[in-house]
Amino acid sequence: MGIVQKIKSNPKTKQLVLRLIAPKRNPRPRLWVRWFLNPWKHKKGKGATIRRNSRIDVFPWKRFEIGKLTTVESFCTINNGSGDVLLGDKVRVGIGSVVIGPVLMGDGSGLGQHVFVSGFNHGYSDGTKNSSEQALDIKPTIIGEEAHIGANSVVLAGVTIGRNCQIGAGSVVTKDIPPYSVAVGNPAKVIKQYNPHKGAWESVKEKQPYL
Repeated sequence: MGIVQKIKSNPKTKQLVLRLIAPKRNPRPRLWVRWFLNPWKHKKGKGATIRRNSRIDVFPWKRFEIGKLTTVESFCTINNGSGDVLLGDKVRVGIGSVVIGPVLMGDGSGLGQHVFVSGFNHGYSDGTKNSSEQALDIKPTIIGEEAHIGANSVVLAGVTIGRNCQIGAGSVVTKDIPPYSVAVGNPAKVIKQYNPHKGAWESVKEKQPYL
């Protein structure tokens, strides 16, 4: 049995290790973790930039990877406590955005300003308990390559946004969006899709079944 398995199998040891990594009531890694452990544990591609005034709350038990030339702008929050956060090459996370894992963003994708993307919901099946005391409902969220999410949008857990999609500002994405689509609104609905044969975006009412 490896050291990680031994820690997990012993509740007291597990609690001790968790408190060494983060305070009990503050889900943020301690300074020593951010300075000495995370740079060794997590991968950062060549030319990638994380602005200093962003809050990068990443823990060693899940992955946090950013690809080449990826930028995390100022005042962002990224948290991998509940799942991996994987940002591909040339990804941009706009000012003030929040990414809570598990989340995968493909190469060339981007978030506008103040976008919220999460890979879990708080459980509330037991109506007699506070949701903070119930198990999380974890559903990975995927944003495909070259897809872009407009400012002030929300992407809910478990959603897959296909490659080359454009999500309008202020949208709330509750369901999967197929590749090469434009979606807007609350809840977000597809209004256009790209026709590769014509080289043009078409209204969903006009498009032919080419995908």
